[in-house]
Amino acid sequence: MSQAEAQGKAPGEMAHGGESPRTYVIGLAYALVLTGASFWASSTPLVYGPSVPILLAVLAIAQMGVHLVFFLHISSAPDQSNNFLALAFGVFVSALVIFGSLIIMANLNHNMMPMDRLLQIQR
Repeated sequence: MSQAEAQGKAPGEMAHGGESPRTYVIGLAYALVLTGASFWASSTPLVYGPSVPILLAVLAIAQMGVHLVFFLHISSAPDQSNNFLALAFGVFVSALVIFGSLIIMANLNHNMMPMDRLLQIQR
């Protein structure tokens, strides 16, 4: 375990709290590799067809992790607790809006009048 990991710093973060340009270049390289892998996975016949959405979701989550660590510098350091809590709250609110919308749409679809009855009423 390196000294930066022991102190809870993000990869490439300098001791005085600044970030080196090397961090951004490494993050860009990882992001480009993950983007290329996503395009490759969606267009190659080497990946089993029904598993492509799962593979793309995994690559998307990995890319979010790269962005959080290398560009937003979210780490487990004690001085990063506010950033981490803001991130967790943002994820919670986004999930609440998305899943709540899905529940509302499913409920509306379930309670909607069948199309044949709707057409009979209009005639």
